[in-house]
Amino acid sequence: MLYSKIEGEGNPFLIIHGFLGMSDNWKTLGQQFAAEGFQVHMIDMRNHGRSFQSEEFSYELMVQDVFDYCQAHSLESINILGHSMGGKIAMLFATRFPEMVEKLIVADIGPKYYAPHHQTILAGLNAVDFSVKPSRADVEATLSEYITDFGTRQFLLKNLYWQEPGQLAFRFNLAVLNKEVVEIGVPLPSELVFEKPTLFIRGGSSNYILDSDVENIAAHFPLMKLETIPNAGHWLHAENPVLFYQMVISFLK
Repeated sequence: MLYSKIEGEGNPFLIIHGFLGMSDNWKTLGQQFAAEGFQVHMIDMRNHGRSFQSEEFSYELMVQDVFDYCQAHSLESINILGHSMGGKIAMLFATRFPEMVEKLIVADIGPKYYAPHHQTILAGLNAVDFSVKPSRADVEATLSEYITDFGTRQFLLKNLYWQEPGQLAFRFNLAVLNKEVVEIGVPLPSELVFEKPTLFIRGGSSNYILDSDVENIAAHFPLMKLETIPNAGHWLHAENPVLFYQMVISFLK
């Protein structure tokens, strides 16, 4: 069963993190949504955060994991938000189980194919040698040789934890994610459609959703609306959480 953090009472609202992320990334926003009368479920997907690790990794499997989670928690009618990889999961879930989803929110990802583009990040993560028992500062120093962006490094460093006294490790299953990274980019199957209200939010400085992608998005999500957060990159919810929150809550309400 997937690990989750649940906040608040009311209409169920599932939040799914992106590649190499976890539920903790959504803690502050999750509490804000909960204060608006939602029961917010911030989920760790397989091979991420505190959820189980598996050699198998695909969107179809992760959608089944979310379905099983909903069954276990008796969630029959949900709103669902996903960022990046989580957005792909949320899109596939909504098209596979439309009767369960009231509204869909997708943050900075489209249904199209994306070529592998995490090579530098994975190279940095693979360069960390935990056998020498590095400190947090040592891990950051190694990552900084590969990843120049401070925000990206901090996002990745959130995955560090003390496996035992004196021994740090990453929460995500790096070995499997290395092997299955191409799965992250696979497109939504062309025949799938979700005919309920859908909000796409993109970062104005991000290249994940282009103007030329809108026609394809609308083919899958005919009731789609696209919003842009100016001057925000791919981590738009972290870069401008105030505007992101306003866009989501006005759509849900």
